[in-house]
Amino acid sequence: MNAQNLNAPSAYFMAEVSEISESHTLSVLVDNEPGVLARVIGLFSGRGYNIDSLTVSETEHEKHLSRITIVTTGTPMVIEQIHHQLERLVPVHRVTNLTVDARRRNFEKPLERELVLIKVAGVGEKRLEALRLADAFRATVIDATAEHFVFEITGRTNKVEQFIGILKPLGLVEVSRSGVAALQRGPDGL
Repeated sequence: MNAQNLNAPSAYFMAEVSEISESHTLSVLVDNEPGVLARVIGLFSGRGYNIDSLTVSETEHEKHLSRITIVTTGTPMVIEQIHHQLERLVPVHRVTNLTVDARRRNFEKPLERELVLIKVAGVGEKRLEALRLADAFRATVIDATAEHFVFEITGRTNKVEQFIGILKPLGLVEVSRSGVAALQRGPDGL
């Protein structure tokens, strides 16, 4: 061995690089056919990746294409792996990481909204407080009796989480969430 190789750092002693997990929103354009969603979900479950939110619907009826919006959390390396593995699935036409795309375009985040229905039971002061909070969060009452309300709220996930958290002590009964719907900012489409 020459002296130059002895001074080279060994891979065994290199400091580990710790990457921080972060949330990413992926938009996946797929054929609208049976089994496609199962294959996408299978990719995640088979590799131990978690899905925080999942929304899917046909968006281009004439072409029979559906859009799957997935919110997942992982290190940049894991997110990149997910992206590449999704691209390799046969019914997938295009995968876009809306979070990375927004950063490239100097936008803070992609446009993301979630629809949530929230049932709250309560009377008296708790009832009045729930109504006041709903007004402050721009939630709409879509069903009401003397004992309960059902609120509808649309917004970013953090706004929805905050509203739900505030309603817990006021008699929160049930929550139903649509999952995140997202688009990239700017004039270009997927």
